[in-house]
Amino acid sequence: MSKKHTRGAASIAFQEPVYIQSSASIVSKKEGEGPLRDSFDMICEDPMFGTKTWEAAESTMQKEAATLAIGKAGLKPKDIRMLFAGDLLAQTIASSFGIAEMGIPFYGLYGACSTMGESLSLGAMAIAAGYGEHILCATSSHFASAEKEFRFPLGYGNQRPFSATWTVTGSGACVLGSCPPPKSISDKKLPLRVGNGCAVITGITTGKIMDYGLKDSLNMGGCMAPAACDTIYQNLTDFARSPSDYDYIFTGDLGVVGQKILIDLLADKGIDIRNVHDDCGLLIFDNETQDTHAGGSGCGCSATVLASHILPKIAAGEWKRILFVPTGALLSKVSFNEGESVPGIAHAVVIEHVEAE
Repeated sequence: MSKKHTRGAASIAFQEPVYIQSSASIVSKKEGEGPLRDSFDMICEDPMFGTKTWEAAESTMQKEAATLAIGKAGLKPKDIRMLFAGDLLAQTIASSFGIAEMGIPFYGLYGACSTMGESLSLGAMAIAAGYGEHILCATSSHFASAEKEFRFPLGYGNQRPFSATWTVTGSGACVLGSCPPPKSISDKKLPLRVGNGCAVITGITTGKIMDYGLKDSLNMGGCMAPAACDTIYQNLTDFARSPSDYDYIFTGDLGVVGQKILIDLLADKGIDIRNVHDDCGLLIFDNETQDTHAGGSGCGCSATVLASHILPKIAAGEWKRILFVPTGALLSKVSFNEGESVPGIAHAVVIEHVEAE
């Protein structure tokens, strides 16, 4: 890529915008009882999604979200050049046993809960470089499969500390393209366009792994906040922007604990984001009534909030520019059991409103 596209130490500014042609979100019962209940495309009351295992349920959910996003863009699976997708499970089995069965050339990703930022970044670069006309980006998480993978079997009945977040059972998917989506009315079942308004990716900032030595796997917000701080600071530096240049800066799933740490860390750098910051983990659940402790987390947290809540507002012009910063905790059962710390990573995606004929 030409140097004229790079910005600072870790960012890229796309010469031509990358259009988000459609988005889709599917969640389960608990998420459907939250504040965004009217925004999701589908709420499934059965957390098993008609399958026999939690892992199969997640695979089914992710495939359905991808199918819905492709259909909303007026496309078929054969029209998608590449697929960037991942999840929280070992060997990304939710993706490889689900969405990959659609026969689309597939890159499996693992960025933990930052996976939607990673997939959008890679997809946008591929579109900008001319390597495909349509690219699908997707991810998912499931409360039960994540608890089984990383913490305790649900039947163990362990008590969760108040710093713990609740893994979202949900999947989000977006179709990226080099051209605007077809014109449509403001309807979540149609392409992501309101009149002439569209949502486009204009830049990205690739995150670095940050490790402050924290070892508490039930305090994900604390583990991921340093990475969010570093990426947001890098984005503002690389693009010579201030927080006020964004209508909102959305982090992925820091929750109550991580949000406070993030604000304090950025304040130490002379940056105040309090007036423009929100967290997807705090938006998807009502902590007053849903007993999720610190908030929501999981790959599906930021992905479903982006697809259902954020992108339609950008397309409608309610927000002109936002920074989407999903965050991930890069641990495994092996690393945790060996007493290793929990590194974090965060990828930033600049999404803007444009008018297109």
